[in-house]
Amino acid sequence: MIIGLDVGGTHTDVVLLDNGGLIKEIKVHTDSLDLFNTVLECIERVTSDINPNEIERMVLSTTLTTNAIVQGNTPKVGMIVSGGPGIDPEFYRTNTHYYSVSGSIDHRGRRISPVDHDEIKTIGKRLRADGIQYVGITGKFSARNPNHELEIRKILRPHFKNIFLGHRVSGNLNFPRRIATTFLNAAVYPLHKRFFEAVRQSLDKQGLKIPIHVLKADGGTMSFESSIDFPGQTILSGPAASVMGAIAFAPEDKDVIALDIGGTTTDIAVLVKRVPILAPFGIELGGFKTLIRSLETRSIGIGGDSAVKVENGKLVIGPERYGFAMVYGGQKPTPTDALAVLGMITDGDQNNARQGIESIAAELGSSLDETAFMIFDQTCRFILNEVQKMIDSINSKPVYTVHELQEGYQVKPTEIMILGGPAPYFAEHLSKISDYEVTVVPEWKVANAIGAAIARTTCEVSLFADTERGILTAPEEKFKKTVKRDFSREDAIEKAYKLLKQKAIEMGADSEDLEMEILEDLQFNMVRGFSTTGKYIRIKSQVKPGLIHGYQAVARKMQ
Repeated sequence: MIIGLDVGGTHTDVVLLDNGGLIKEIKVHTDSLDLFNTVLECIERVTSDINPNEIERMVLSTTLTTNAIVQGNTPKVGMIVSGGPGIDPEFYRTNTHYYSVSGSIDHRGRRISPVDHDEIKTIGKRLRADGIQYVGITGKFSARNPNHELEIRKILRPHFKNIFLGHRVSGNLNFPRRIATTFLNAAVYPLHKRFFEAVRQSLDKQGLKIPIHVLKADGGTMSFESSIDFPGQTILSGPAASVMGAIAFAPEDKDVIALDIGGTTTDIAVLVKRVPILAPFGIELGGFKTLIRSLETRSIGIGGDSAVKVENGKLVIGPERYGFAMVYGGQKPTPTDALAVLGMITDGDQNNARQGIESIAAELGSSLDETAFMIFDQTCRFILNEVQKMIDSINSKPVYTVHELQEGYQVKPTEIMILGGPAPYFAEHLSKISDYEVTVVPEWKVANAIGAAIARTTCEVSLFADTERGILTAPEEKFKKTVKRDFSREDAIEKAYKLLKQKAIEMGADSEDLEMEILEDLQFNMVRGFSTTGKYIRIKSQVKPGLIHGYQAVARKMQ
């Protein structure tokens, strides 16, 4: 059995699955001020009367790191950045305690100028004086040669709790995004570490000695232990859970929209023949463009608990949320209260819901039922408008799926799949006001937790060979060796696959789930004096996102 847990802004969903389907589902109100106890309550409730020995693992999807970045609720960290000639790292300043330092390496990994040890020691003293405990270090071409980052870390290591290195975050060359990614890893580390320790203690309390996995932004998982060094990978895992929950039930022969309508936000994604679209350059969040690989999703500030108000005589819905809907004890009218007035929601305090919508009706000068319908209809039309914006944005550039670049492809979705608590109500109305076929995902209330539970472990490896210099390296993996001039592209692919398999298993993958492929395969000759002196080879490989072995059929059984 597997536990899947998705921490949302309004509710935390937890499911217990076996290879026959859904055994148990729990929905708990998320306490944003005490997420640790929220998770503990979920674990206690879903594992009650269950033999701990029958549970194989737990997969978490959490908004913790995402919210901390968006709200600016992260500790002070230091950043030390080495750019070298031709670029000023100041253009990419991430925070107050940011230092540009001397020393540089070129695009082939050759040292141009050395690290100034006295300069680094002085910066270290300043950071300690400012109470800094976590530091990020990034060099422009550290993905080709990490030695300067390692040298700076060696000088600083005795004086700080943890140090994060730019060459470990991605094998892609993008200096500004590498800086931002390193900074975010350092910034969210202490929060993520506390969360990990609390979850571990919660499981220990229940007698569950099981592996913990975390859902990543690309729809794959990694072991919780691995995530401690790369906490930025958990950013936007919530929307990824929505996508994976929809994939489990998506058709294989057409493009579809996946909508997860929650209490705080609505997450939108596009699936191309059951394959999610990838944001190839990385996440952009809180003003930071990163190298964190992510599914292409869009979160909009409208959901069941969005605040409804009247401004200048016009109805305005969201993006603010002031707690629960009035039907469930809140103080501000919401679209959920409109659903209660329209008779779609029959539990909770119906009088409270009517009072909230009546206050809006009085300002608009319309009847109670007219106002409730207007709120619901406007919410649906706003979501459809954002769906079209996303489709237009995707089609304005090359379409990447998690498997490949779809050259010249234009997405043309004909179906919307909805998950989330109010999914059935929205499905009926969206089908009336659009040309889409609208369906509700099976187990729509907890489909995101199901998606997290059955997602497989994913990872990438980038390998570089410079046969003129006799170097084969994968800095992300702490791998470097010498090669002969006859080292070939085929040799590089073979080595990339070996490194990928090793990395995936270390991150918690099952050897049966290693569906590997080559994402990038480049080779260039180096010519001097009209003769070839060597080859430059670049290989990028990945374990494809997908469903874990033994659970692929679970989704179909639940339909």
